[in-house]
Amino acid sequence: MKPIGPLMWEHRLIEKMLASLRKHVDKIEKSKKVNPLVIDTAVDFIKTYADRTHHGKEEEILFRDLAKKELIPELKKIMQELLAEHVWGRKTTAAMVTAKDKYLQGDESKLAEIVFLARELCDFYPQHIEKEDKHFFYPCQEYFTKEEQTRMLEEFWEFDRKMIHEKYNKVFEEYNKLSF
Repeated sequence: MKPIGPLMWEHRLIEKMLASLRKHVDKIEKSKKVNPLVIDTAVDFIKTYADRTHHGKEEEILFRDLAKKELIPELKKIMQELLAEHVWGRKTTAAMVTAKDKYLQGDESKLAEIVFLARELCDFYPQHIEKEDKHFFYPCQEYFTKEEQTRMLEEFWEFDRKMIHEKYNKVFEEYNKLSF
């Protein structure tokens, strides 16, 4: 298996989650009420799975190793665009959390912002995924030997193995801050 296999599998789950988020956002817009659990679950998925786990493997392993190669200018440009898009996704997700928090504090005007930002994320990720799947992952594999690809795949599995511990150490830290 090539290292792009797990990344593309992750894309399929991200696409399904975004389709579900879009349905929830439609309900929010119709009902004019935000269920914070819907937003919190989507944000957790985006931050932990799409960004930290998936983008983490891309940035900390794939892009790191590609930076050591003499990429054609087109692939260098795409990699820079992907990195910028990852940053945009993080900022947009954080803005949605801020809007949700203000909404829960009584600022009803934040409902429209929550809907807008959620739709922005739902529109953004499919285009981002298509760029990676169709224009970046396959040509990048040509830069790696079979042995390098095997090592990268092993590093992906190790990265995933550590993620559960990273996530729940953070959960504990936040939980431990709660006042009783």
